[in-house]
Amino acid sequence: MTITLNDVRRAASAIRGRILRSSCDPSRTLSEITGAEVILKFENLQFTASFKERGALVKLLSLSERERRTGVIAMSAGNHAQGVAYHAQRLGVPAVIVMPRFTPNVKVEQTRAFGAEVILHGETLDEAASRAHEVMVQRELTFLHPYDDEKVIAGQGTIALEMLEDYPDLEALLVPVGGGGLISGIAVAAKGLKPAIDIIGVETARFPSMLQAIRGLPIHCGAATFAEGIAVKQPGRITLGIVRQLVDDILLAEENDIEAAVLLLLEVEKTVVEGAGAVGLAALLNHRKRFQGRKVGLVLSGGNIDLLILSTIIQRGLARTGRLVRLGVEVPDHPGSLAEVTRILGASNANIVEVSHQRAFTRLSLKTVQLEVVLETRGLPHLREIMAAFQTAGFRTTLPDADDSRNTGVEI
Repeated sequence: MTITLNDVRRAASAIRGRILRSSCDPSRTLSEITGAEVILKFENLQFTASFKERGALVKLLSLSERERRTGVIAMSAGNHAQGVAYHAQRLGVPAVIVMPRFTPNVKVEQTRAFGAEVILHGETLDEAASRAHEVMVQRELTFLHPYDDEKVIAGQGTIALEMLEDYPDLEALLVPVGGGGLISGIAVAAKGLKPAIDIIGVETARFPSMLQAIRGLPIHCGAATFAEGIAVKQPGRITLGIVRQLVDDILLAEENDIEAAVLLLLEVEKTVVEGAGAVGLAALLNHRKRFQGRKVGLVLSGGNIDLLILSTIIQRGLARTGRLVRLGVEVPDHPGSLAEVTRILGASNANIVEVSHQRAFTRLSLKTVQLEVVLETRGLPHLREIMAAFQTAGFRTTLPDADDSRNTGVEI
């Protein structure tokens, strides 16, 4: 292994005062929920909202004067792009960033705002990387790899130095895994300081490339994931070697679990994370027995999430917990029925968001109308009270989404 604890320490010295030393704090509520003692590292609070600044800056500071004058190029789905663009601008280094076309608009615009030239190309990071290498040769630029670079890896490892300085009794770290730069740096630093600590990687189940590579399996990935920041089909050569040597296990997180973790962090910690930043909590929630009673550090690696996606997550989360409900109510088709429905809802302290009805697309009797009422409630117990009130009044109610409760509905 070519990267050592001393390399990470030198990286920490190089970036000290140039990078936010992000807060590392316990979460009482998440600890109660999971049964572990949860410590959160808020890398989503970096200036570009991602840990990627660390490795990007370490690499930029290592460039020769000629390389700085000529400029750099990187490929990225967003966070590495912003880290490179921001610190290149601060150091006066021209930067070109190649990004896949699916990259969230917020990341594209923020990268441009830092003065970088942005080229949108391809559907995947691999396609963006191919284009980046073509431009690199054409313009004689220096390539800044997002993860498979010793300087970058050492920079990411500074996170572990800070976490163990603040909480030397940490027993395990849950770390997002894409190409492996973050977990490699953290593993080198953490194992160097505390060999007995468990380093657990977390990949999205749709892009399990590191796990497959470690097991010697053919790499098969899905088409897309909500955690696009770790949607990497090919782990790095350097990172794969480090992960094989130092990482204790890799867990997989499903899309719905990542989504729920984003919402939980928003509700409990009042902090915004992107999908890739929430995979550690998603894994912890799914493997509570494994970590119960242990002091576990979670790296919230980034917070660059599209507002439309975040809005959808909030709405779906409210629906899952019964705080936003689509309720079907069968009513007699005569004057006064709607008024009676609204009276019952008002008496139950439910807030009506939307009401619709139709007569044609139903198997109900000719003199019966199906109302669909979207309600804001206080949660599932309140919803049960509302449905009981309708039953008492002689109205039959249904939950149209109940059969799809894993995705959009509720279970009562």
